[in-house]
Amino acid sequence: MKHTTIIAEAGVNHNGSVDLAKKLIDVAHEAGADAVKFQTFEAAKVISKHAPKAKYQLKSTGGEESQLEMVKKLQLSKEEHHDLHLYCQKLGIQFVSTPFDFESADFLILDLDLPLIKIPSGEVTNAPFLLKIAQSQKPVILSTGMCTLGEIEAALSVLAFGYGKARIKPTTKRFLAAYGTEKGQKMLKEKVSLLHCTTEYPAPYSEINLRSLATLSQAFGLPVGLSDHSQGISVAIAAVALGATIIEKHFTLDHSMQGPDHKASLEPQELCQMITSIRQTELAMGSAKKIPTPSEQKNLPIARKSIVAAQSIAKGEQFTPINITFKRPGNGISPFYYWDLLGTSSSRSYQEDELIKE
Repeated sequence: MKHTTIIAEAGVNHNGSVDLAKKLIDVAHEAGADAVKFQTFEAAKVISKHAPKAKYQLKSTGGEESQLEMVKKLQLSKEEHHDLHLYCQKLGIQFVSTPFDFESADFLILDLDLPLIKIPSGEVTNAPFLLKIAQSQKPVILSTGMCTLGEIEAALSVLAFGYGKARIKPTTKRFLAAYGTEKGQKMLKEKVSLLHCTTEYPAPYSEINLRSLATLSQAFGLPVGLSDHSQGISVAIAAVALGATIIEKHFTLDHSMQGPDHKASLEPQELCQMITSIRQTELAMGSAKKIPTPSEQKNLPIARKSIVAAQSIAKGEQFTPINITFKRPGNGISPFYYWDLLGTSSSRSYQEDELIKE
C-alpha cells in the first residue's frame, strides 16, 4: 500500500517559544504525522530593513512593525534547535527544517546532520544556495510555488551539478550540461522530490491547480507532492488521490494566536482529521484491477439474480417469456443466458420461484 509522507508544518507558529514548539511537536506526533517541520534562519541575513510585509502578513499582524522586526521575534537559536531535534528523536517523529540562509543551511547539514533538507519556493532561483545544499549530498524536497517549468528545470540543473561533485567553476552552461547527463538524472531521481505549491496564504481554491501534480511528474520524472496552503483539508486529500507522495501542511495550536501564519493553518483536530482521511484515501486507492474484491465475493449470490420459474413448469414444456423470469439469489443460471433457454424443452418439472437447472 502506498504511504504518503505527511509533514506537519509548524513553521514559525511557535512564535519564538521553545515550549510552544514542543507542544506543536506533541500535536504532530499524536496526529500521526511522519515529520514536523520548522524554519531555520537568521532574520537579518534573510530580510532587508526595507522589505515590506506581504498582504497576508499585514492582515494578520498589522503594519506597525517591519517584516524584519516581525520575523526576528520568530527566530530560534541553535541551542533551541538542538533541544527540539532531541525532543523529536525521543518521540519518534522526524525533525525537518527549511533553511533560508547559508549559515542556517550549514547548521542543519553539519551540526544537526538532518537526513534531508527542505528548500522553500522563494529560493528556487537562488542558484548559489541550491548549489551549496546539493554539494552536501543531502536529499532535498524542493517547493515550486511561483515557478514556471523552466525555472524548476534550471533549479534542478544546479542540483544535478552539485550532486555530481564537479570540481569545475559553476556556470549556467555547465548546470544544464549536468542536468542532461545520465548521471545527473540518476542523482536527481535518487535525491530530489518536488512539491507543487501555490504561494499565497490562504491559497484560493481556484488557483491551486492540482492537475499540475501530473504535469510535474511527467516533466521531470521525480516524486511529486503538495505543499498545501489552502484552508481546510479537502485539497490535501484530493492531492493524495491524484498521486501526491508528500503532503506538507501548516498547523497551529489555535487560529486566534498572534503571528503571520496561524490563520492559514490547521488546528490540532483538523490535522488529525486530515491525516486520518489521507490514510483512508491511501487504502481506498487500492488496485487498478477491476475484479470482485474478497468482501464482494460473498455478496455476489445475494445481489445478483438467476433464471427462475415464473410459474409451475411441466417436464418437456418449452421455456417461454411467460414461464421464466429473473429473481435473487444469483447462484443459478445467469439471466445472461436467457435467450439460450427460450424455446428449449424443460428436462424436469419446476415449481414457482425454483431455480432453473438445465
